[in-house]
Amino acid sequence: MIPFNRPSVTALERRYVAEALSAGNLSGDGPFTRKAVRLLRRVTGIASPMLLTTSCTHALEMSARLLKLQPGDEVILPSYTFVSTANAVLQCGAVPVFADIDPRTMNLDASKLEELITGRTRAVYVVHYAGVPCEMDTVMDIARRHALPVVEDAAQAVGSHYKNRSAGSIGDYGCFSFHETKNYTMGEGGALILNRSESLREAEIIREKGTDRSRFVRGEVDKYTWQQPGSSYLPSDVLAATLCGQLERFDEIMESRMRVWNAYHEGFQQLEKAGKARRPFIPDDVGHNAHLYYLLLENRKVRDRLIEDLRRRGVQACFHYVALHTSPQGLSLGCRPGTLPVTEDCAERLLRLPLYCGMREKETAQVIQSVTECL
Repeated sequence: MIPFNRPSVTALERRYVAEALSAGNLSGDGPFTRKAVRLLRRVTGIASPMLLTTSCTHALEMSARLLKLQPGDEVILPSYTFVSTANAVLQCGAVPVFADIDPRTMNLDASKLEELITGRTRAVYVVHYAGVPCEMDTVMDIARRHALPVVEDAAQAVGSHYKNRSAGSIGDYGCFSFHETKNYTMGEGGALILNRSESLREAEIIREKGTDRSRFVRGEVDKYTWQQPGSSYLPSDVLAATLCGQLERFDEIMESRMRVWNAYHEGFQQLEKAGKARRPFIPDDVGHNAHLYYLLLENRKVRDRLIEDLRRRGVQACFHYVALHTSPQGLSLGCRPGTLPVTEDCAERLLRLPLYCGMREKETAQVIQSVTECL
């Protein structure tokens, strides 16, 4: 079976983990945590302060806390996203207002953003789906005119760029993921990018259980104590050691994934011309990171049948997401199916194919041949 995902772990990551274990610094903000942040700055070119977190979910939750979202506040976000984007809003008591997506990029449709803004709107969360950044100029222009902060859910977009600016560096806050399925992994983990640099001190407090322990560790205060509500969003230095190895292999991993992505894109060109499938669309002003490769098929029946046919041929394919506004939780919030037609249509037809660092040419060729023959 060609798996949908296979983490790329080498002797380098194993050596760093062994060093972290031997040093006895197992908790967070140790030498590997600091090194991982330095490496992340270098490979992304982001100058803003950044904090490693235990997940992108927690980075999103921290951003919502920093925005001071209150019960009844409205936050605009795409319905086509992972549940963490909406959960961060709900945990503050705020209300997610789901937006439709652009059928070309699967990102929030910026042309429909302004019509969703009301007197209760307090923020906009965008998602860079498949590592292809959203139309940020339009989003930022609308948000600034309405005095709304913007959070980039860049979980899939580490290493991606919009008009030569790194994904995660354009809005007020950016959130990265280092989950096992992402390009660069620490198993479970993430990062919060603080483009509002004045919020760094509060972010450190929220991340350290509501205490000023970070300042104590740096010797800035003689004791630390409870300052405000917070939680434990600090990852172990052992996990950070894994991430250090991954980020030192940044170019190797990117090039390997890009080879697979490009082979797929060329290999499925004839299927698209024949009207059997639609390939991903990459805007001219975007640099993507080959996070995933998807096909949009004719309908759900074709998609589901293809998944099963590929499984029988030894290829593991899958789909995501269930549109959030049509989910049980979405319905409990008063959302209704039929209100976001593009999201609902694309969610029914999208298929994701295997893509990972180290995927061999013959495996890529087998996937292309299997999909082509099945369709």
